[in-house]
Amino acid sequence: MQNLISIKLTNAGKKFGRDWIFRNISIEIVCGEKIVVLGLNGSGKSTLLQALTGYLSLNEGELIYYNNHQKIEDEHQYKLISLASPYLELVEDFTLQEQIEHVAIYKPFLKGLTTENIIELSGLATHKNKFIQLFSSGMKQRLKLTLAILADTPILLLDEPTTNLDATVINWYKNLIKDYAIHKTIIVCSNSIKDEYDFCERVITMEDYK
Repeated sequence: MQNLISIKLTNAGKKFGRDWIFRNISIEIVCGEKIVVLGLNGSGKSTLLQALTGYLSLNEGELIYYNNHQKIEDEHQYKLISLASPYLELVEDFTLQEQIEHVAIYKPFLKGLTTENIIELSGLATHKNKFIQLFSSGMKQRLKLTLAILADTPILLLDEPTTNLDATVINWYKNLIKDYAIHKTIIVCSNSIKDEYDFCERVITMEDYK
């Protein structure tokens, strides 16, 4: 039987101190959906994304992952998710090749893709032996996107994916999604930059949950 992973948030709320970041989010995300979460800076987009990964716990409501309508236990959810975000850290003392090989141990890449394939697809092949601490912010973002999009996971979470990317690299990002991730469930957090989410069909607006 094919795995059909879905996500259900019911009356979900998160607060820091006394301030509610969002409340009363009740949505179901079905397998293969492409969703954009829109909102201004500080609206709670990243907080919601971190709650979906299980990194942040909710203050109210619940988050449940299902496989063919069977609940997936919390400790197994991380295997289903890949994430690229501005706050995600890379190992600065690794070279590009070492970073890719390290990630593959914990989060395998799509079947058939070798380390060399990943390096080529990243567009950073001429830098494969360079330490990541010497990468520009745009190169680091490109690497984060490569690692997330090419991971062998059914769910892809992207937080402001075109941060620090120029127009040419934005086209690379859109093509990588189209060629390697369009079958996945994708959730994109964006400040209304259309190039980040023009493949998305459904919109969630954070201002609706204040």
